[in-house]
Amino acid sequence: MAEARYVQPDMTLMRKAYARWAPVYDLVYDGITAPARRDAVNAALACGRDILEVGVGTGLSLGDYPVNARVTGVDLSAHMLKRAVEKAKKNHWSHVKLLAVMDACRLGFADATFDAVVAQFLITLVPHPEAALDEMLRVLRPGGEIVLANHFGVPDGPVARVEEAVAPLASRLGWSSAFKARRIEDWAKARNDVEVLSLTSAFPLGFFKVLRLRKKG
Repeated sequence: MAEARYVQPDMTLMRKAYARWAPVYDLVYDGITAPARRDAVNAALACGRDILEVGVGTGLSLGDYPVNARVTGVDLSAHMLKRAVEKAKKNHWSHVKLLAVMDACRLGFADATFDAVVAQFLITLVPHPEAALDEMLRVLRPGGEIVLANHFGVPDGPVARVEEAVAPLASRLGWSSAFKARRIEDWAKARNDVEVLSLTSAFPLGFFKVLRLRKKG
């Protein structure tokens, strides 16, 4: 059997899209995503203080961390990250240790560096979700957690049909109802070093969910 390998996609269009979104991102997403962001941050902090935020964007969640945390944030978009840097400087967030441009599928950190890895509203957008999860797991310490805050499509039923109807609008906001949490659960089942802990709903009305995965020690 041929060895599976990660193939670097062309990120040009994605970077251009993020550049367009950067000036208005906070206005669109701040309020509606706040409860899920806080839930994800609290779950990560329960694992320890060394946190990696993959897809940190404009830094919306950085202010949710306490001063004794040690937060590293990475994002593919330099335009989005510039705003995160500006916020960190303006608010004197000493807990933000590093903000860097980086591909989620090629994290430039040593194995077992972080107590928790948080990815908020990211996993349904990356071209290779499983490759990104592999990297998150690699840089995570045994016993630590990958915490994903995201919209995941409902598998079936009336809500699923509603999601299908509004899919074109949702896709413009970066949310894919076609991406189910089951895909991540299947990824975890295919490995022997990670387990799914929980999938919980967050306000508003459960549209966003927080998925926690623990790296086995």
